[in-house]
Amino acid sequence: MATVIIPTPLRKFTENNARLETDAATVGSALQSLSEKYPDLRRHLFDDTGNIRPFLNIFVGEDDIRDRNQGDTLLESNTVLSIVPAIAGG
Repeated sequence: MATVIIPTPLRKFTENNARLETDAATVGSALQSLSEKYPDLRRHLFDDTGNIRPFLNIFVGEDDIRDRNQGDTLLESNTVLSIVPAIAGG
């Protein structure tokens, strides 16, 4: 199973879980599964058209999914999937 790391700002939507396990085959299906289990999380992961929000940085291991196959990036057993929201500041 892959492990999904939930960032602190989103933990309030996952019953304060910092790590969740998934048997999903791809990043997109893992995020979809999370949003089904935790419906309030959905709007933070996906836009109105169902695409992964562009301001989320999502890594499989150390690789940004933008450099791989986006939501179709494969997850293997023992993979770590990290969700990192962009932080704006001035």
